[in-house]
Amino acid sequence: MAAPNDTVAEDDALYVLTAVLLTPAQFPTVLGDDYPAACAALAVEPYAEGYGLVLGQDGTGARWTVVVDDVSLVAVAIAAWDCGMEYDLSPDDRSVVCALPGWPLPVAVAAPGVAAPHDPLPDPDDEGTAPAPLSPPDTESWGPAQRRMGADEIAHQWAAWREQIDDETAFATPAGADGQGAEDEPDGQGAGPGAEAVSGAGPRVEPEPHPEVEVEVDVETGPSATAGGEADTAFGREAADAPSGAHPGLRRALAEARAYVDAPPPPGRVRSSFAAGDARMLRADGPGWSLVARTDDIAFVLLDEEPGEVLPVGRGAALPGLLTALDALAVRPA
Repeated sequence: MAAPNDTVAEDDALYVLTAVLLTPAQFPTVLGDDYPAACAALAVEPYAEGYGLVLGQDGTGARWTVVVDDVSLVAVAIAAWDCGMEYDLSPDDRSVVCALPGWPLPVAVAAPGVAAPHDPLPDPDDEGTAPAPLSPPDTESWGPAQRRMGADEIAHQWAAWREQIDDETAFATPAGADGQGAEDEPDGQGAGPGAEAVSGAGPRVEPEPHPEVEVEVDVETGPSATAGGEADTAFGREAADAPSGAHPGLRRALAEARAYVDAPPPPGRVRSSFAAGDARMLRADGPGWSLVARTDDIAFVLLDEEPGEVLPVGRGAALPGLLTALDALAVRPA
């Protein structure tokens, strides 16, 4: 929710439109797969305490993103706006880390009494050294940013996506994959413990889009696959075999997610947030893939190589242990 409307009094004053957090547990995923990558996109150091991003316009209507180190102040403002309450977000000048031209995210509102939102004109004194204005990703194309936005969309509307897949299909184990004798089966081209992907996932899913994300994704309805691997007693995972029809991108994504358990990734690469009941909602990203899952349910994987497609990953015998292990190393909101 955006900040309440006021009047911009001076050209150098910032009219605050909205704000977001930039912390290891919560950051705009359009900026990168993890917290350090998101910070690098804004040219700030990845401090553990994080930052707040204040998006607004100056008195000329120019777009600005102000990075502040007063995370608590920004978090309080966001919580108040989400509850429909007014809150005057006015960071102290001493908390300002930098001001960047443009907005990294789409903003649906504009300041009253000033020109329409536009990128600020470059300062002639900068002699070409000023950073290029930030801009939201193009939702008409597909790439890493759109893939992560799609995974965020599924997390926001889990119920709408989950209801497209029946439990009988989601929790079925393919013939020969009983989790007990998989040592004699191929290890899935080096993939770590994975889970059976759902076949015949059902009709195309078209849930109501989240207000901040408009990335179209489809549930994969073609032949599905299983990523398998050897048993890992340390985390209570059982082996699962991998049929020959497994999607190679899905195998790779699950293998790399499993590798995070042995070699923890950069902060923010795996994040855990609240979900109904005793479950947690997991979001994990890696080179070319994004995963979203509930720890008590199935998972969905999105790939750069499959524009707009969602690959459901059934519960099976191996996925529960993998999700539990990922949740144990994930960062969580304070």
